[in-house]
Amino acid sequence: MKLHRKLDAQSAPPAPLALAIGNFDGVHCGHQAILTAARNAASRLGLQPAAMSFAPLPREYFAKLRSDPALAPARLMSVTEKLVAFAQNEMQHVFIPRFNFAFASQTPHEFMSALSKMNVRWLMVGEDFRFGAKRAGDVGMLREFGIAHGFTVETMADIADANGERISSTAVRHALGKGDLITAARMLGRPYRIVGRVTHGKKLGRTLGFPTANVALTGRKPAIAGVFAVKFNLVTRGLEGVVRTSARTADTLFGVANLGTNPVVSIENRHHLEVFLFDYSHDLYTGDLYSKRVQVEFIKKIRDEQNFAGPDALTALVAQMHDDCANAKRILKIGT
Repeated sequence: MKLHRKLDAQSAPPAPLALAIGNFDGVHCGHQAILTAARNAASRLGLQPAAMSFAPLPREYFAKLRSDPALAPARLMSVTEKLVAFAQNEMQHVFIPRFNFAFASQTPHEFMSALSKMNVRWLMVGEDFRFGAKRAGDVGMLREFGIAHGFTVETMADIADANGERISSTAVRHALGKGDLITAARMLGRPYRIVGRVTHGKKLGRTLGFPTANVALTGRKPAIAGVFAVKFNLVTRGLEGVVRTSARTADTLFGVANLGTNPVVSIENRHHLEVFLFDYSHDLYTGDLYSKRVQVEFIKKIRDEQNFAGPDALTALVAQMHDDCANAKRILKIGT
């Protein structure tokens, strides 16, 4: 799979493309159906399957432009996680242009011309896809341009889950925000996961008897918060550059994760993901975890984050952590 950061003739692959465009945040079952359609069209028409997304997401960009973080949606995936999902869905090319002032200011015709220069011959977008400055472009405009410039435009209707609920990134965020990991997993086609590098923290946990792995969120606004029973795996890069999770059951660890602002020990009001592992072994992961990329899979929510106040706050926190570990072990069906 090849990553492209620009949309121009110089960056265009030599072979013509079957391209799917969208935010693809979460790469949920609806997104997977779109990518499958692109892959099938590529096979049928002798094209190469490709996907296009954006960084940052358009709503993130406009929220920052307006200095209103509340307008930005919670992020389901980092760019790295999205690239992994595209590779798993057998995309040969991925375009992730930087969504900035210049990109947002393009006219619809300029954006469509870029697609033509990129050698796109088949295109799939959502039925409500809008593009160009002030969202002036729509699917009808795309179809007219495609007829004139030699590419086919198709759309896909909404996909529903097994319960008949419309699958969307917004619906996944809503489920995660409620702690409904079952609904989120049904829409995603897998348990919800976060991948990130382990970084140095304040190391307060080890003084309390609960040393934690601090997993970097790289500035993302998480869609999930609270205390969770989790599975934990090391991930590595293969020769092709794709990040892969170890498939060996023996490499899976279990633990309790806290994703929140840690009000008892921090005044930063910034989200942290910290994982306490029940059976961590230096032998298993060859040394400490610092700088290693790991995957945290959220199995079940135990509780919301709490703020313990007063002179006995740390004592109350430790007692609660013991309870959380006992609950997590019951959920994960491992020895207490």
